[in-house]
Order: sequence, then structure tokens, then C-alpha cells
Amino acid sequence: MTAQAQSETQSTALDTIKSVLAVLAIVAGIAGFYYFSEYGQLYRVLGVLGAVVVSSLFGFSTAHGRSFLVYARDSRIELSRVVWPTRRETMQATLLVVAMVFVVGMLLWLLDMFLLWGVQLLTGQGG
Repeated sequence: MTAQAQSETQSTALDTIKSVLAVLAIVAGIAGFYYFSEYGQLYRVLGVLGAVVVSSLFGFSTAHGRSFLVYARDSRIELSRVVWPTRRETMQATLLVVAMVFVVGMLLWLLDMFLLWGVQLLTGQGG
């Protein structure tokens, strides 16, 4: 086994251990929340938040966690490049959608009426 393959295997095993520890931290936080029910809810919620922080530290130190952080950073950069519509453009688009929904609804209602009339005419039902 080469040194690189051995290093990758150790890294993968370490990442697996860190992921398991992250899950165990969350489970321990939730279990502690219910186990210490005699204490105030504020303290129990703070305990769960502490467990989430510990879990995040374990999770973000894995390869998947680091790649997620890179993805989140790149997404934030990409989001800053988006050209957002103005309030006026948003209102115009919304009114156009509402008008189109109304028009299509009326057309479907008319189509349904004519189809019902045709079926009643063909089957001899109705008044």
C-alpha cells in the first residue's frame, strides 16, 4: 500500500469518526434536553445549542464539511452578483401573473361548461 493510499484511508477513517462524533453530540444534546427536564427550559435549550456547536465543529472539520463551507462561501459570492428586480418590476410581474391566472381560470371554466353541455347533449341527461 502506498503512502498516499494509506494517508487517504486514515483521512477517510478520521472523517468517519468525526462524523459519528458529530451525530453523537446532537443525540446527546437532545437526550440531555429531556433528561434534565427539572431544570429551566433556557438552560436545556442552551445545552442543545452547545451540542449543535460541538457537532458543527466536528462536522466542519471533515472533508465534506470543508467542501460545504467552500460551497456556502461561493454561493454567497454568487448571490452578491444577482441583479434583483426593483419594487416596481416585482409589482408589475405579480399583477401580470394574477391577471393571467384569472384569464386562464375563466377559459378553463368556459371549456368545462361547454364540455359538460356536450356530454349532456350526447347522453341525453340534464334538463
